[in-house]
Parts: sequence; C-alpha cells; structure tokens
Amino acid sequence: MNELLNQLEHEIYSRSLLLPLDILLVGATGVGKSSTINAIFGNRVAKVGEGCDPETQIISSYRVKDYFRVHDSAGLGDGISNDEKHAKNIINELLKTVTTNSDKSTSYGFIDMVMVILDGSSRDLGTTYQLLKNVILPIFDPKRIIVVINQADMAMKGRYWNHNFCIPEQPLIDFLEEKSKTTQDRIKEATGLTINRPIYYSAEYSFNIDKIISHIKSNLPRERRIIKINESTKQFIY
Repeated sequence: MNELLNQLEHEIYSRSLLLPLDILLVGATGVGKSSTINAIFGNRVAKVGEGCDPETQIISSYRVKDYFRVHDSAGLGDGISNDEKHAKNIINELLKTVTTNSDKSTSYGFIDMVMVILDGSSRDLGTTYQLLKNVILPIFDPKRIIVVINQADMAMKGRYWNHNFCIPEQPLIDFLEEKSKTTQDRIKEATGLTINRPIYYSAEYSFNIDKIISHIKSNLPRERRIIKINESTKQFIY
C-alpha cells in the first residue's frame, strides 16, 4: 500500500496538480464511505456509523498525506428533505474554488475528483443514478468521476466469502466481475456517463483496497481543474 501511495504522490507532483489532491466521496447511506477512508489510511480517521443514523451529516475532510485529502459527504436516500440538503452541500463543494499564491487571478476547482461508492450487496442504483444525473454531471467533468463497489463480501449475501483468508472464492469472484460489468453498462444507459470498470472491494476486510489507489492513479487528471461557464447557455465547460 505504501508503495502505491508513493506512486500516486509521484504522479500528482509530475502533473503539477494542486496539492493536496482532493477527492469527494459520494454515495447512498450505508455504502461505507467512512469505512473506505479508514481502510485506505489504515486507521479509524473517520467515524463509522453503526446505528440507524449516518455519522456524516455534513462534508468532513481527512488529510492524512500532504498530497492526498478525501472529503466524506453525507449519504443520500434518507428522505426527500435530507437528500435536498445533502445534494446542495455536494454542489457547493464541487463549485468551491481556490487560487494559488503565484496566480491569484485564476480560480481552480477545489475538488479534483469524485469517487462514487456503491453497495455491492444491492442491485438498487436508483439513488446513484439521480445523484450522478441531477447533482454531479451538470457541473462536474465526467472524466474526473470514478465508481467503486464496496461490500464485496456481502455481494452474494455472505456466500463464497472465505473468512479465514478474507478473500472471495471463485463463484463470488465470477459474480463480482459480472456485477462490475453490468454496473458499468447500467450507469451508461441511465446517465450517459461512460466509466471505467468499477473496482470491487471490501472496506471491512481490507480486500482490494490497493486497487482503489491504483484506480485513482489510473484516472488521475492531467491538469488542474478550471471552472468555466458558457455565458450564453449558462452551462459548465469542461
């Protein structure tokens, strides 16, 4: 894991991206955004919700490396009123800008990438579709969006998960591979967004966490994000 983080650091510096790289985690309630943060950084930096109410009601930030920071947003799917409030917080975060000490005249987007986290134990992607189509895609470059699937251990209701070695057995691997492909196709059909095949993992068992880092590295932006708006159409330009 440390080697992968070192590689990510090298790529961020080599592309002259703003430091730190800022990634916003979004998804429905219960997909495991906070658990994912803890799995990546190897300790409980984010409080995990274990009861009925999600622990993250506003956007919380966690900077563990000088070059890497993640932002944990509140989960959607807890009612229309809460969803509207959380969606507004996400939009505000995506539209937030920063300047550099060397160039105060140029405003860069504060968030560099968005990671959409799905629940591997559920087939319901309705909340994710609405989040992408109505909240994120109208204002954010689709090339900066990646999708991952958590709770791989529960994808077949716990069957074919090897608890001794904390890895999936072959029937579960086959199921997860197919789920990854169908998720890619369903998101394309529902939102028009073309994504790379989602990575599946288990934050609880630290399975495939290294592949999340590799996925971020493979989809790393090649330039700083500048927010532009077409004055005639009032649409965002990527």
